[in-house]
Amino acid sequence: MDFSNNILGTIGNTPLVKLNKIVAEIDALVLAKVETFNPGNSVKDRMAVKMVEDAEADGRLKPGGTIIEGTSGNTGMGLALVAITKGYKLICVISDKQSKEKMDILRAVGAKVVVCPTNVEPTDPRSYYSVSKRLAEETPNSWYVNQYDNLSNTLAHYEQTGPEIWKQTEGKITHFVVGVGTGGTISGVGKYLKEKNPNIKIWGIDTYGSVFKKYHETGVFDENEIYSYITEGIGEDILPKNVDFSLIDGFTKVTDKDAAVYTRKIALEEAIFVGNSAGACIKGLLQLKEHFRPDDVVVVLFHDSGSRYVGKMFNDDWMRERGFLDENVTKAEDVIKDHIDKELIVVRTEELVSHAIERMRKYKISQIPVVDINGFVGSVDETDLFRSYVADKNVAEKPIKEVMGKPFPIVKLGTSIEEVSKLFTKENDAVLVELGNGNHHIITKYDIIGAIK
Repeated sequence: MDFSNNILGTIGNTPLVKLNKIVAEIDALVLAKVETFNPGNSVKDRMAVKMVEDAEADGRLKPGGTIIEGTSGNTGMGLALVAITKGYKLICVISDKQSKEKMDILRAVGAKVVVCPTNVEPTDPRSYYSVSKRLAEETPNSWYVNQYDNLSNTLAHYEQTGPEIWKQTEGKITHFVVGVGTGGTISGVGKYLKEKNPNIKIWGIDTYGSVFKKYHETGVFDENEIYSYITEGIGEDILPKNVDFSLIDGFTKVTDKDAAVYTRKIALEEAIFVGNSAGACIKGLLQLKEHFRPDDVVVVLFHDSGSRYVGKMFNDDWMRERGFLDENVTKAEDVIKDHIDKELIVVRTEELVSHAIERMRKYKISQIPVVDINGFVGSVDETDLFRSYVADKNVAEKPIKEVMGKPFPIVKLGTSIEEVSKLFTKENDAVLVELGNGNHHIITKYDIIGAIK
């Protein structure tokens, strides 16, 4: 009979899949190493097992102990498989930019999840680096994995992933392209492949907000390059010990938008449902196309599954909110189409200012049209109300007609965005759109900004 003694025995030996449509402009054979076939659906399963086994061997991790790690989610999943199989407890410290799906999955496999803010310095006591270390110090019989500086991470890929790729390509691989986060994958695979053939090029995919590319090119750790970004799993604001820059031939950076867009393209054009870092890798690959020749064999690694991003990159509303959907917005109706069914909130001339303030709070809006029996006769916005309050603390009990400004301009559904935009001035923060049958909708500056790509 052919079976594994436990789920850990199914890790590795993931397939290489030829990419076609999405890399049509690249004049080379492009193969994807699809790591979602691992039981935890990511490349991190490999190094999770290796790090635990090495810690067991030298006594850092003792029976019944607690494994503690800061993770973007995938390493936590790999560690959870090991913890369940070997009888350990697990605490995962995760940043709040990671998808809800990742957090839910970790809890589903028994991990305690501690969420930390993303936009803080690594040395900040609230960062997930600092919180992981503190929990390890406070928790009896615990072991802090530290995948960034734990060289068993690199060793796992030197012993497993690199040899698999070499064997699967029959030694014909010429380029290896992979997203760089902890650095274990690129360094382990890169070391093995360059030992086999020093001419193989190793390319890292970085993201804007990360320090890798500039550091590799100049040796300068530029803190000015560090800022919050959306792309998950690649890029860092530190220099992990697992990143061996001497093995890397170069980096290319990919924007958050391109990473998200190409994540969706991979699913639609290649029928491979993979995560955010895979999208970054494909866009990076296309940015590097002048480096490839017809006889080259390029291997790009797909880190994890798209199932962990269904609420983000695979959600139209999430993409639209960030301006990542390339929609053709040319008319007023294009701007309001996603919320056209919402009721227009108004206030009447004889109502009190306090009523307008209450509606602004309730509906989280900043501008309200003012109406009487004849139609629109004025408008109020939060700036007007603030100024009125500064001038008169009793303004809340006054009728709206005493503080209202001019009515908002009214346009047709087919009015061009250019014409609508011209109606916004220092004195006017909104435009009304005629829907027909006496109904109207409102466009704010925020709506216009959201439509800009």
